[in-house]
Amino acid sequence: MNHLLNLNLPNNIKLTIKREDLLHPHISGNKFRKLKYNVIEAQKQKADTLLTFGGAYSNHIAATAAAGKEYGIATIGVIRGEEIADKIDANPTLSFARDCGMQFEFISREAYRNKTALDYTETLHKQFGAFYLLPEGGTNDLAVKGCEEILTEEDKAFTHITCAIGTGGTISGIINSALPNQKILGFPALKHAALSADIAKFAKQDNWELIEDYHFGGYGKINEALVNFINEFRDETNVPLDPVYTGKMVFGVIDMVNNGYFPESSNILMIHTGGLQGIAGMNRELKRKKLPLIKT
Repeated sequence: MNHLLNLNLPNNIKLTIKREDLLHPHISGNKFRKLKYNVIEAQKQKADTLLTFGGAYSNHIAATAAAGKEYGIATIGVIRGEEIADKIDANPTLSFARDCGMQFEFISREAYRNKTALDYTETLHKQFGAFYLLPEGGTNDLAVKGCEEILTEEDKAFTHITCAIGTGGTISGIINSALPNQKILGFPALKHAALSADIAKFAKQDNWELIEDYHFGGYGKINEALVNFINEFRDETNVPLDPVYTGKMVFGVIDMVNNGYFPESSNILMIHTGGLQGIAGMNRELKRKKLPLIKT
């Protein structure tokens, strides 16, 4: 659902947000798109288990667990950080995934860095038996295929399309389905993320650019200015933003508008990729740091 934002912007610029976060209450935004064809493929293969990877507050972990519950497929989450194993009840993401039926395997951060190695995959098969493997963040060919469905016929009038980037699958799908004259801007959530090569593996056009100035210090990093922006944006537009991905992207787009980056009369579509489940976990960290909380 596209929502035109009634904001006082310079240079006759229009700003619209596509509410992908409203696709499903628990399989939210781009995760719904990424999982769609992977679940279909798993069912074709008669796989009864999905196995994937993620951190303590991973949107992908939460969405995979919810998809497993909805479609009757068992789920296993390989979680970064052994120290989290006895703190599930205090973690809103993992407790939700557990309540959806997800089984966890907690591993060290060092082991997690080697999660894509063939020998580690073989170890997981020995431990858990057969499973359908989903990569961290969910990005693969089928995920990109799902993300190609984000843009619809009504989006052809936009001059610019923007989205946050984690692993690059979402923006790849958007690039592939955009018109050649539309400029696609990606906002990485990670500091110094080497994403261009990953995106180029899937993207079929070259009408895209990475904007790397709005990660706020790195993945999951946040400060009081971003919290205040997210809360003020919600008050003004009634649109909630997550602090890890879309909140940073929207902050960046509006800052770039105000600083003259976009040509006069630009018609910009921002993709809301969901991730609102992560607010509860972020608020725990903000409270610990005695910073303002994100409104829920």
